[in-house]
Amino acid sequence: MAKKEGKRIRKVRELVESNKLYELNAACELIAKTASTKFDETVEMAINLGVDPRKAEQNVRGSVPLPNGLGKKVRIAVFAKGEKAQEAIDAGADVVGSDDLVEKVKGGTLDFDSVIATPDMMAQVGKVGKILGPRGLMPSPKVGTVTFDVGATVKSIKAGRAEYRVDKSSIVHTAVGKASFGGKKIFENVSAMIAAINKAKPSSSKGIYLQSVTISLTMGPGVRVDVAPLRTA
Repeated sequence: MAKKEGKRIRKVRELVESNKLYELNAACELIAKTASTKFDETVEMAINLGVDPRKAEQNVRGSVPLPNGLGKKVRIAVFAKGEKAQEAIDAGADVVGSDDLVEKVKGGTLDFDSVIATPDMMAQVGKVGKILGPRGLMPSPKVGTVTFDVGATVKSIKAGRAEYRVDKSSIVHTAVGKASFGGKKIFENVSAMIAAINKAKPSSSKGIYLQSVTISLTMGPGVRVDVAPLRTA
């Protein structure tokens, strides 16, 4: 027997027309109004793309600095040695190490949200790729997390840079802020993400690339966006 919905979620669902495609600005304003929990819910996006992730050249992945950040504290681990390790520490990285950090990860230490590595450390990082990869933590040149510019990268992620990656179902699931931001700031962050996704369109992708976008809060209903005006944004 299906679980009966609570009064809170029923009330929130009444705000959203399930079959309607909302103009982006209106969708973001509506999302802010669906906040109904005691905690500050995350604004999440599901972006359906016309790509084939099985093809390496269509594996859409990258990162984008959000105008208003992510609204949360991000813990960063950096694989680096010597001067670059000190640079990461000075920039505010939470965990910094080289071979010792590899051993910590092997031992189950994963108390961080993002990972950066200098190129010369990637051979060692590869030893824990099977641990980091499934959790979306493996450093990648595509998202700028394999770099010698560790200081600037740490500061950028701390300030609120969002990563995105298409999954096996051709969908990008990503967080772009908090309910407390309000409609205007949510709109600015969502717009930045859509612009980045459009820019990342593979040249080999045929047909409609940006197929659908749904925005929701952690505990709220999805709001479907009219993407036709956004395909060349």
